[in-house]
Amino acid sequence: MKYLFIALLFATFTAKAQESKQFTIEGKVKNTLTVNLSDLKQYQTVSLDSITVFNHLMQRKSSIKNVKGVLLKDILAKVEIDTDSPKKLSEFYLVFTATDNYKVVYSWNEIFNSPTGNQLLVLTSYDTNPAKAEKGNIAVITASDFATGRRFVKGLSKINILQVN
Repeated sequence: MKYLFIALLFATFTAKAQESKQFTIEGKVKNTLTVNLSDLKQYQTVSLDSITVFNHLMQRKSSIKNVKGVLLKDILAKVEIDTDSPKKLSEFYLVFTATDNYKVVYSWNEIFNSPTGNQLLVLTSYDTNPAKAEKGNIAVITASDFATGRRFVKGLSKINILQVN
C-alpha cells in the first residue's frame, strides 16, 4: 500500500511537469486540428521584449522575457466552426486546457470582435524571471489583460470550441 501511494504521488508530480509540444483544436468544429511547434513556424511571429505577470490581486508574480508567439486568431482562421449561420458565432466560447488541467475561457467575440484578439498569443518561446520549468512549453497569454496570470495557460494541450445551449 505504501508503494502504491508513492507511485501515485510520483505520477501526480510528473503530470504537472509535462511539456506541451502540441495542442488540439476540437469541439464544434468540422475537423479537429492538431498544431505542433513546427506548424506554428508557418505563421507570422510576434515578438515582445517582456510581459509582466500579475495575479488576481494585481501583485507582480513574475515576468516573461524574449517572448515569441503567434496570434491565436491566425491559427483559428484554419478552423471551420460547425454552425449553419455566422450570426450564431456569438454563441461560441473557447476553453483552453493545460497539461495540468488548468482551464481558462474566452468568447468568440473577445477574439474576433475586440482588441483582445490582437493581443492573444500562442507562445512558442519565452524566458521566465524568476526561472521556472515552463520554459519551452506552448503557452497562451493575453498581453493586454490587467491580471495577466489569470489567463496565462502554460503547457497548452487543448482548445475546445463550444456553443452555449
